Amino acid sequence: MIADIEREVGYTRTLTGRSSLAPRVMAAMAKVPREAFVPADMQDYAFDNGPLPIGCGQTISQPYIVALMTDLLQLEKEHSVLEIGTGCGYQTAVLAELADRVFTIELVRALGEAARRRLEGMGYTNIEYRLGNGYDGWQEHAPYDAIIVTAAAAYLPDALIRQLRDRGRLVIPVGQPYMHQELMLVEKDAQGAVHTQDILGVSFVPLRDEDERNGTTDEADDDFSGSPG
Repeated sequence: MIADIEREVGYTRTLTGRSSLAPRVMAAMAKVPREAFVPADMQDYAFDNGPLPIGCGQTISQPYIVALMTDLLQLEKEHSVLEIGTGCGYQTAVLAELADRVFTIELVRALGEAARRRLEGMGYTNIEYRLGNGYDGWQEHAPYDAIIVTAAAAYLPDALIRQLRDRGRLVIPVGQPYMHQELMLVEKDAQGAVHTQDILGVSFVPLRDEDERNGTTDEADDDFSGSPG
């Protein structure tokens, strides 16, 4: 898997401007066991460099994309990071290897609760969890040094920009479902001015808004919130 990521970095270097990823990021990718986050019937494909279904219409992202998005955040050990879209918890675990605190939000209760059990069982103690609308972010713990969104937003959410610290970085795919999406890097400078950069064309499942709930996934705000015991 690591070799596949390195090859993909080489293939896309003219688009991303990156001929390699940070050693800390690659070490985290090597340490986190992707097979622990993949459904039992997908185990044979756990280390393939591609996305896989995890249920509820969601996916675990391609390892290269996880590594690239993490690298774009430029995380330091003392940083706090907000993740929008816990999913199965794979990206969450990678972030937890690199940052001091990870705050992660999931809209789908079944996914969020399963991810929390999985991550707590793996011994991660620097993650806080919430069930809620990712477009709103998590104001209580803002500002964040970094924010990562693991589903495609229809637009750049103002709430996430407001919750980003000066000199902070937001990595987010933006675009319509099943159409062109662009992985964007959003940076705030020291004066709070916002700068955006298109990185790479991508294809993500859509970031769902709370208003789109249809009651079929048993979602509810806040019942899932809190830090591990």
